[in-house]
Order: sequence, then structure tokens, then C-alpha cells
Amino acid sequence: MFHDLPHWAFKLLGSLLGAAILFLLLSLSHIPSSHAKDSVALSSQSNAASCGTGSSSDWNLTLVNPWTPIPAGHTITVTQLRGGQSIDQRCYPALQAMMDACRAAGHQPVICSSYRPHNKQEALFANKVQRLMAAGYDAEEADQKAATVVARPGTSEHELGLAVDIVDAGYQHLDEGQESTPVQQWLMEHCLEYGFILRYPNGKSDLTGIIYEPWHYRYVGVETAQALRESGQCLEEYLQAAKAS
Repeated sequence: MFHDLPHWAFKLLGSLLGAAILFLLLSLSHIPSSHAKDSVALSSQSNAASCGTGSSSDWNLTLVNPWTPIPAGHTITVTQLRGGQSIDQRCYPALQAMMDACRAAGHQPVICSSYRPHNKQEALFANKVQRLMAAGYDAEEADQKAATVVARPGTSEHELGLAVDIVDAGYQHLDEGQESTPVQQWLMEHCLEYGFILRYPNGKSDLTGIIYEPWHYRYVGVETAQALRESGQCLEEYLQAAKAS
């Protein structure tokens, strides 16, 4: 039936077909890979640097808390995760193995937060301060209280790239109720097998500077994670003891 079409119709069909193919190719070229890697440079708010026990090989023991900002010039390469999340590529295999094992045990873990660039941390902190001020706190009180819940920009483990917030798909609230979920019960018991620790444990807020967070996991390596479990120490206590020995 196409041989009955006039010449101009053939030219129009050819043009439309060519445009459709070009659009398809351009669209495919912009689909991001779920495992794409991207180099990310971080800037610190202070010249002070505290990298674990002081060895450049101790990248997994870099201490970051309200009193110890991210080392100046710190850089990482991240591995992109599903849902727009990402993490330092050096601990990605351990994270993936832990998530796979948790799912294999019949649970549904969800990563709700991971690496954050500095500007995102600034926005989160500012938002928390504003919400507290709206609740009746003055500016200074709001700033101080916000810092116990959301790390100040430049002092967040999320900026470091070694931390993830994991919740149960059946209870996606960042509160103490999270600790009773099947996902957290499994993670709290098994995370050390993959080199992760519950970074802000109950009863250690005076040392960590952050409230109890039964969802925030930090990579430190299997050996250190096991040592922390056995000693009952938080990361601050462990590193202080290591320096003193």
C-alpha cells in the first residue's frame, strides 16, 4: 500500500522516523547507571584534622563529631545507590553484603539517608533551627538544640561518606521506636560482621554529642566493629584509648 503514497509523504515519513530514532538515542544516553561512580570533593569548616589514630590508612576510623570537623581537603569517591543515595566506594561492598543478608533473613531495610554534600547538610541544619524557633525557642537555644539532632555542617558523618541511615520499610520514622523493628534488631546484632557499628548508641550522647539514633550506621571495618562490641565503647572512647596505649 505504501507504493500508492505521493513522493512528499515518503519524505515526511522518513523525517519523522529519523527524528524518533535520534530522540530515543539521546534519551538512552541520559539514563544514569545504578552503579555509576562520581568523584566528590568535600570542604571542611575548620583547619583542624583528626584522622583516626593518625595513619593515612585509617580512613575508616576518621573521627567526626561536634568537636572534630571533617579534615580539610578530605575527598572521597562515591558509589551511587538506588533512590539517589550514595556512599564511599571503599565500604560499598560491605554495605551491599549487609543489606543483602538482612533481606535474605526476611526483613525489609531501606536506606533513607547516606552521603550528603556540604550544602545539603547546611540546608538540613538551617531547617531544623527554623523549626525549633517556630516552636518557641530563641535563636541561640534553637541552634544548640538543633546540633544534638542534626550535625552542624562540616561535622556530619554523612558528609564523610561512611554513614547510612537505615529504617524498616514497615516503620520509616526516625525515632526511638525504630529500635524495636525487625530490621534494627537484625542490624544491631549482625552489623559488626560487615564492619558497621551503631554509631550513636544509647547512653553515650555526652561522648558522641548526638542523641541516641537506632538507625545511624557507620563503617569502621570488621576488626574495629568487633572490638567496639566486645568493649562496649563508642568510637570516641575507642580512639582515645588507642591513642593512650
